[in-house]
Amino acid sequence: MTEITSTPPLYSSNSTLASGDSGVVTETKQAVSSDFDTFLKMLTVQLQNQDPLNPVDSTDYATQLATFSSVEQQVLTNDLLREVSATLSGNALQELSGWIGMEALVRAPTLFNGTPVAVRPDYAQEADDAALVVRDASGTVVQRFSLEPGQEEVYWAGTDESGATLPIGIYRFEVESYQDETLIDTKVAQVYSQIQEVRKDGDLLQLRLSDGSELEPGQIEGLRAPQV
Repeated sequence: MTEITSTPPLYSSNSTLASGDSGVVTETKQAVSSDFDTFLKMLTVQLQNQDPLNPVDSTDYATQLATFSSVEQQVLTNDLLREVSATLSGNALQELSGWIGMEALVRAPTLFNGTPVAVRPDYAQEADDAALVVRDASGTVVQRFSLEPGQEEVYWAGTDESGATLPIGIYRFEVESYQDETLIDTKVAQVYSQIQEVRKDGDLLQLRLSDGSELEPGQIEGLRAPQV
């Protein structure tokens, strides 16, 4: 871990389907069977009451049977897809539960609780100078540090110029890229934020981070064990 020539606060560094779902599938199959029985009864009545001098073409009966069969298969296919989706979602939730307590790399604010915050800055390609800007929950700039483009990870100690610890709370980190002393790019830096909860929100899985924000698993850009 390389020291940055800046102020002290910154330094380098097989699940089964739920019984409720199974009941829904069973009820749907029963409904389809009942509808098919009703359809056959209606077809029988139609045959019994057709005009003997002008009977219904047999092709029409075949078309009706084929149409009903197609609808029946579509209903059963949809049920099967819902069953598969529920199973996969259950497996994913079980797997992601192991992420609770881990530190996720995200572009988002993070909770400062008195321990240093790991920040992974990235820079504009043309940058010859850079700065790390720290903002509190209200968006007010509380600190600014110089960076050397190319530094992959720095740690924000969360202390002021006198060495006193700043208030516990939510902080956001931004990287400003400069070229010839002109600001050319500003972007939110990646930080490691602890995962506190994994839950289902409809068909989606959500991760709740230490700052209270929620992200989908696909938005996590890295994962590591908690750092002491």
